[in-house]
Amino acid sequence: MDATFDLIGALLMLVGAGLCFAAAVALVRFPDVMSKMHAVTKPQVLGLIAISLGIGLSLRTWWASGLCILIVVVQLLTAPVSANLVARGAYRAGLANDSKLKYNHLAEDLKEAGYTRPEQL
Repeated sequence: MDATFDLIGALLMLVGAGLCFAAAVALVRFPDVMSKMHAVTKPQVLGLIAISLGIGLSLRTWWASGLCILIVVVQLLTAPVSANLVARGAYRAGLANDSKLKYNHLAEDLKEAGYTRPEQL
């Protein structure tokens, strides 16, 4: 039974490392801020969850499992907030192309606040 948990843990760590590597490659290869932000937040978080599950299954101790759960919770709480702040900053800097948006609530809020957006680069 221990060998089964070790094998599953190793596979989860391998999948997680592959997802984190894919996020790093996408960060270098994607052209604009929004696609880079999407590529960094989605697979990187899933990769970290897979790595944490793999470590928890491999070590099988309470303190390691608790630490892995804490890492996953902190990552799930901070990744959406940081992605939102990056998107808002890119929009305000004129780096985000909003021509394909169906609704642009941020533009409405900024207009009400008196903010004028610079021209897109």
